[in-house]
Amino acid sequence: MQRLKKVRRVLTYTLVLNLAVAVAKIIYGYLTNSISMFSDGFHSFFDGTSNVIGLASIWLASQPPDKNHPYGHKKYETLSTIAIAVLIFIAGIEILKKAYHGFTEVHIVEVTSLSFIIMAVTLLINMWVMTYEKKKGLELKSDFLLADALHTKTDIFVSLSVIISLIAVKTGYPVIDSIAAVVIAVFIGRMGFEILKSAAEVLTDAARLDSLEINNVVLQIQGIRECHEIRTRGKEDSIHIDLHVLVDPEVQIQKAHELSHSVEEIIKKNFPSVVDVIVHIEPYESET
Repeated sequence: MQRLKKVRRVLTYTLVLNLAVAVAKIIYGYLTNSISMFSDGFHSFFDGTSNVIGLASIWLASQPPDKNHPYGHKKYETLSTIAIAVLIFIAGIEILKKAYHGFTEVHIVEVTSLSFIIMAVTLLINMWVMTYEKKKGLELKSDFLLADALHTKTDIFVSLSVIISLIAVKTGYPVIDSIAAVVIAVFIGRMGFEILKSAAEVLTDAARLDSLEINNVVLQIQGIRECHEIRTRGKEDSIHIDLHVLVDPEVQIQKAHELSHSVEEIIKKNFPSVVDVIVHIEPYESET
C-alpha cells in the first residue's frame, strides 16, 4: 500500500509537468503553424493523459484481495500500460495525418527565438521527468512508471527532431517540418509496441526469475535432496512461485512441513519481490 502511494505521488508530479509542457507546445505550435511543434505538444498531452490513467489504475491496484480476486488487483496496473499504448498509437495516427497535409498543402511556418526557447525548456523538463520516473520505477518496481518513463524518453527524441526541423525551416527548408512529424510518429509507434510487449509478458505469465538461481538457493537447505518444476509468474514487484522439492522418503510429515516453510523463507529472503511460494513435497528416489 505504501509503495502504491509513492507511485501516485510520482504520477501527480509528472502530470503537472506534462500538462504544462503540452500546453506551451500546442499553443505556440498552432500560432506559428509548426506541424512538428504542434504534434510534439499533442504527444506531450498524451503523456498527461497517461498519468491520469495511471492514477486511476494505481487506485484500483491498491485494493485488497477479495473473494473474486484472491490474488489481489495488481494487474490493473499492467492493464493501464496497455491503455497508454493505445493512446500512443492514436497520437501517432493523428501526427501522420498532420504530416500528410504538410506534404500536400502549402503552409508557412513562423520560426522565432521564442520557438527555440520553448522547445529547449520543455526538453530539459522531459529529461528530468524521464530520469525521475525511471529512478522511482526501478526503486518501487512499478511497471507503469517504467513504461511512462519510456514514453517520456521518446518525448526527448521527438523534441530534438522538432528543434532540428525548426532550424531547417529557418534556413529555408519548410518540408523538413513535415518530415520531422513523420519521424515523431515512427518513434511513437515503436514505443507503443515496446509497452505492449512488456504488458504481455505479465498477462501471459512469462517467467520472472531464473529457475537455476532459485534451485541453487533452495538446495542450501539441509534435508532438501533435489528441486525441480520451478515456475514463476507475475509482476516484477509481485512474483508468485511454485516448485517441487524432493526429500528422503522416511522424513515425517511434520519435518516435511517444516522444510516447506524453510523453502518459502529462504526464497523470499533472497528474492524480495516474491510474495507467494507454493511448495510441493515429493519423496526422493535414488537412480541406483
